[in-house]
Amino acid sequence: MIDPTYARPETLDDALLFLKRHGADTCLLAGGTDVMVDLRSGKLKIPYLMDISRLPELQGIALWEEGLSIGAGVTISEIYASPLVREHAPSMLKACAFFGSPQIRNVATIGGNVGNASPSADTVPSLLVHETKAVLAGSSGERTVAVENLFDGPYQSGIRPDELILRFILAPARGRFSDFQKIGRRKALAISRMSMAILAERAGDETFRFIRLGLGSATPTPMRMKAVESFLAGKRPDRKTLEEGALLMAEEMVHVTGRRPSTVYKEKAVQGLFLRMLEPLAEN
Repeated sequence: MIDPTYARPETLDDALLFLKRHGADTCLLAGGTDVMVDLRSGKLKIPYLMDISRLPELQGIALWEEGLSIGAGVTISEIYASPLVREHAPSMLKACAFFGSPQIRNVATIGGNVGNASPSADTVPSLLVHETKAVLAGSSGERTVAVENLFDGPYQSGIRPDELILRFILAPARGRFSDFQKIGRRKALAISRMSMAILAERAGDETFRFIRLGLGSATPTPMRMKAVESFLAGKRPDRKTLEEGALLMAEEMVHVTGRRPSTVYKEKAVQGLFLRMLEPLAEN
């Protein structure tokens, strides 16, 4: 195996120029938790490896007028330690707590987790419920894309060869009900078999003003469960309503995946996960 040519640009402009010339033949390196494994195993064969870990434009967590900004190069550990994330995106904080081992969290970045386009990416369901936008930079300038539109399929990203992710902008959720849970053989070290994030706000009469549901691992790409969201909007979370919502959750999942040998397990799992997460809001 021929080792790829390594490049580490000092500036964002240099990085974008390199991608303009070699983007189709380049793999980006930030934390390297997936890339280095694939290189060593021979699974990934690429002429160029570009290290973007030192670009300052990809760093930082800040609360801006348009939302909570998290740089693509911010590590999972940095997100978990952030008071801003704790206050405005608690489901993301919980997702980071369940993300791999401490050693992996110290180097893995949110940009890499999203850019890899894995169906089981732990951060993505929370990004979905926060209606997160990704700011991309490329040779033709910057563009903003909803995170839910970044995935073309399993491990197939909609990011162009000459682009990289600069940052994510999350709609803040201070004071709203928020949670993330996942099903795996072990909570943290396991790849998710199924994960879900919830963000909800209730009106004065206890009905849902809105609820957003992000599902990971169960479908070819992480997705918002919009049929369930529409069904629950304006309703009180009583037992009957939540049980109906759980059934609809399974139906919406199967509509996307089709029926497979694993469908029976996944139907029960997604219903159970949904009910468990919404139990704190349930009315008897």
